[in-house]
Amino acid sequence: MSKAKYYIASFRLRTLPLSVAGILSGTLLAYSDGFFDGRTFGLAIGTVLCLQILSNLCNELGDLQKGTDNSERLGPIRSIQSGALSLQEFKRAIATFVFLSVAFGSILVYTAFDSLLSRDGIVMLALGAAAIIAAIKYTVGKNAYGYRGLGDLFVFLFFGLLSVVGAYFLMCHRVDWLIFLPGAAIGMLSMGVLNLNNMRDIENDRHHGKRTIPVLIGIRKAKMYQFALIAGAFVCMTVYTILHDCSLRHFLFLLTLPIFVLHLIKVYRSEGRALDSQLKVVSLSTLLFALLG
Repeated sequence: MSKAKYYIASFRLRTLPLSVAGILSGTLLAYSDGFFDGRTFGLAIGTVLCLQILSNLCNELGDLQKGTDNSERLGPIRSIQSGALSLQEFKRAIATFVFLSVAFGSILVYTAFDSLLSRDGIVMLALGAAAIIAAIKYTVGKNAYGYRGLGDLFVFLFFGLLSVVGAYFLMCHRVDWLIFLPGAAIGMLSMGVLNLNNMRDIENDRHHGKRTIPVLIGIRKAKMYQFALIAGAFVCMTVYTILHDCSLRHFLFLLTLPIFVLHLIKVYRSEGRALDSQLKVVSLSTLLFALLG
């Protein structure tokens, strides 16, 4: 029990609302089209939470192995870095969440399609396997894509498009191509969280060869990039609402706009550790955006 708090710290609970946002968005969009299944929704939430925690654990392990986690890093001190958990204990935790991701994902697909071997079931299982591999390969291994400036792209694909469109597909068993617009919106807001994290750690990442977007383009352009991501999310959701159902209640997501405006002002004025508080702001605001959308 004495080590439980360190495992929980490595789960990075403040990132979990962000992972739920895509599933919630896709499910609510399906519900508005007349489709909903409570078991599928619950299992989808369980699956995405396991995948998010797996990603967080692997990120910590990979950064430690590459020397990026050190005393100069501005984020919270992590569990292996502090010595609170051994490498063996941490790898066991990763293996546990690989198993849980596979288990939840398999049960989810079976519940949604009544089979693991149907065409739709196989497609979703393949996408789930890709999500597990992506969670591991972000920072782990010699060819970790997070160290090659590709983290944002994968966040967009998995936290945005796959999460929203996948949840919609699990409910409706069909794809409405308009759903890619809210998927893109959630994806861009998720990229905003990653960009914030990378802006905070830009100097340490540059020193250790982690070529994130802020490292590649510089802090000034990274702040402009943050503005473009937030603005792009609102444009995508607005276009979707106009094309799908232009009734006033579907524009409620615009109520989150003042929060994001204040966030951008804070980003414009801040650097380094001062950006850390904005991670929770964007994560929770993205969840609210999904709820109101």
